[in-house]
Amino acid sequence: MNDLTKRTANKSVGKSIRILRHQHGWSQEDIANRLGISIPAFSKIETGVTDVNLSRLEQIANIYEVSVVQLLAVDNDQSEAAPTHLNVIQKKLNDREAEIASLQRKVIELYEELRTKASVAV
Repeated sequence: MNDLTKRTANKSVGKSIRILRHQHGWSQEDIANRLGISIPAFSKIETGVTDVNLSRLEQIANIYEVSVVQLLAVDNDQSEAAPTHLNVIQKKLNDREAEIASLQRKVIELYEELRTKASVAV
C-alpha cells in the first residue's frame, strides 16, 4: 500500500470513528479512557495521523458495538446524520436545566418545611 493510499485509509477510518463518537455523544476523553490511552493519542487516531492496528480497531469496534468491518465501511456521508457539536452541547444544556429545575423544587420544599416548623415552634 503506497503512502497516499495509507493516509487516505487512515483518515477515512478516523472520520468513521469520529462520526460514531459524535453519534453516541461521547467525548474524546471518554473513548481514550475506555481504550486506556491518552486523549492526544486518540485524537491522532481520529485525525488519521496514527496508523491503527487491527487489535486497536477491534477495541474501538467493541466500544461502539459494531464489527470491525462496519467500522471500516462506515460511509462518510453519514456525517450529515451525526449530531453536530452544537447539538451535543444543547443536549448537555437541557440536562443541566432539568437538574437546576429539580434542585429549585427541592429548595422550595425545604423552605416550606422550615417555615412550617418555625410557625409550629412559635
